[in-house]
Amino acid sequence: MPDLGSTLLLIILILLAVVVIVAIARAVRIVPQAVALIVERFGKFQTVMYAGIHFLIPFVDRVRAGVDLREQVVSFAPQPVITSDNLVVSIDTVIYFQVTDPKSATYEIANYITGIEQLTVTTLRNVIGSMDLEQTLTSRDQINGQLRGVLDEATTKWGIRVNRVELKAIDPPASVQGSMEQQMRAERDRRAAILTAEGVKQSQILEAEGEKQSAILRAEGQAQAAILKAQGESRAILQVFEAIHRGNADPKLLAYQYLQTLPKIANGSSSKMWVVPTEFTAAFGSIARAFGGEDGGDNPLAGPPAGPIGDGGGFSDDFPETSLQDPKEALAEARGEAERAGDEASVAGEGSGVPYSRRAQSGQAPHGQSSPADPRASAWNVEDDEVEAIKRGDVPPQQRPEQ
Repeated sequence: MPDLGSTLLLIILILLAVVVIVAIARAVRIVPQAVALIVERFGKFQTVMYAGIHFLIPFVDRVRAGVDLREQVVSFAPQPVITSDNLVVSIDTVIYFQVTDPKSATYEIANYITGIEQLTVTTLRNVIGSMDLEQTLTSRDQINGQLRGVLDEATTKWGIRVNRVELKAIDPPASVQGSMEQQMRAERDRRAAILTAEGVKQSQILEAEGEKQSAILRAEGQAQAAILKAQGESRAILQVFEAIHRGNADPKLLAYQYLQTLPKIANGSSSKMWVVPTEFTAAFGSIARAFGGEDGGDNPLAGPPAGPIGDGGGFSDDFPETSLQDPKEALAEARGEAERAGDEASVAGEGSGVPYSRRAQSGQAPHGQSSPADPRASAWNVEDDEVEAIKRGDVPPQQRPEQ
């Protein structure tokens, strides 16, 4: 039986070696970085092993759990939350937390991730319930700060520190989204209309300023043109006046110029009817007599006929002598014409029905003189003075009145 005993001894030695190997393997533990191991001895907390190599008592100490000490990010499913204006919004949150005490995280709560999720939901509903939809959409930083404060205070005893809480999405109902889009579109249309109106306003202001400046410049140009035109006309009139006086024009030349002007007056577009008074016919008679009247008698203003120009460059000397009418005859003829003109004026005044007015008669007198009682007597007195002046020779032949 020696073979059986040796075999048995060999099996025992092998089993002992296996037990030793297993015991050594369980007694030596290498803990990685940012990981903590919770060690229990006979079911009771013994110690926390951090990074490094550690030895355990085989079959006495055991590792309860390993805890990750790094910051963790957990995204929770969207949660329906009711706002203060009774609108249901779906909010998706993200939590950033870190385990600071592995023992508390292991023994104070069974599952700290589930605890953080439920605490986040309840705190979020409490915070959002005191806000309306507009505040909820525009106050994310305020909501994040309130959630972080509540969660950090609640998870401190769990050995967990909440670093950040973020609202990843806030989704209002579809109907509210449509209304918000319409409101946003209307707001953008309003801003576009305001900008367009401002642009039109500025363009109209600039256009009005340009028209104002152009009108001012145009008016200034017209004023300068009118001034220059008036200055030119005044200079032309002065030159013509000086030329006439230097030429010493006689009444026959003036009568001839008057006859040349009459057709131009008659050709005017506004000339429809001509009323010729007696004085006008008397003036025609004087003009006719100046150019050789119809009675064939002597004319005081009739000049010699035009003759050929002599060799010396002047006019011919073969002109008949000019004879003047007797002053008494001219005075009598003038008085007759004045009487006829007065009678016709009286008949015209009576036919018009306007009563006789001394004020109108006085207005026709020269300034500073009272009107005479009889206009004919005043005319006669003036003509008597002129006749006496002609007799004395004080009036040159060119300035003597036509008879």
